[in-house]
Amino acid sequence: NFLGYVNRGAYTNSMFHRSAPGFVVQGGGYTYTAGNGAPVKVPAASAIVNEFSTTRSNLRGTVAMAKLGGNPNSATSEWFVNLANNSANLDNQNGGFTVFGRVTESGMAVFDAIAVLHVVSASASFGSAFATMPIVGIPRVSYLPEDTVRVSSASVLPASTSSSASDRLFNYLEARYPQFISPAGAASDNGLGYYFRYYAATNSYVGTKDGAVYYLVPAISNDITLLGSLAEWLAMAAAQGY
Repeated sequence: NFLGYVNRGAYTNSMFHRSAPGFVVQGGGYTYTAGNGAPVKVPAASAIVNEFSTTRSNLRGTVAMAKLGGNPNSATSEWFVNLANNSANLDNQNGGFTVFGRVTESGMAVFDAIAVLHVVSASASFGSAFATMPIVGIPRVSYLPEDTVRVSSASVLPASTSSSASDRLFNYLEARYPQFISPAGAASDNGLGYYFRYYAATNSYVGTKDGAVYYLVPAISNDITLLGSLAEWLAMAAAQGY
């Protein structure tokens, strides 16, 4: 559904019409260009059946479908990015909000920047959907396209080289446990039979060997800690889209 809108160019010049700092940033519903006096609704395809799953929770950085209140099967073009762990709320409301993607680490810096912009009510000009619209600049009486936060274009990138199972796990652990392994994106290496990454900020190592996952913090102990099987950890990583 989402890719269909992307491939049709529906999100070109679309805007983020809702910002709730500490909660979500929402878009996909409206485009706004200089040729239009007001935002225009993105032409909606048929609504989709809700696909919420407890294995894909509304955690920080995840992308989920927006829908009408009291109607779990009403999602069309609109989506939102979770700015925080909203699982206690959004996993249990309106049939659960379907998570279908996640934002990259660098991408979340963009959404965090959107979340600190001025939020204004443009309901009088554009309608109730714009009651919490983020803007670039300072609040004023009326707003033009250049005042809004917009997507200039959206496209599907070419497929990247498939990551190894261990790299997928490392990426998951970096996102899930930054307090223990950071910074994210360290280079993988081989040594003493292990495939591993070293994390300078936490002076720690995570590695795999013979189907198992290990953790080491030399500053605390030279003992290598067994974290469990690679298969078990990969199942958790896959459930979160890694």
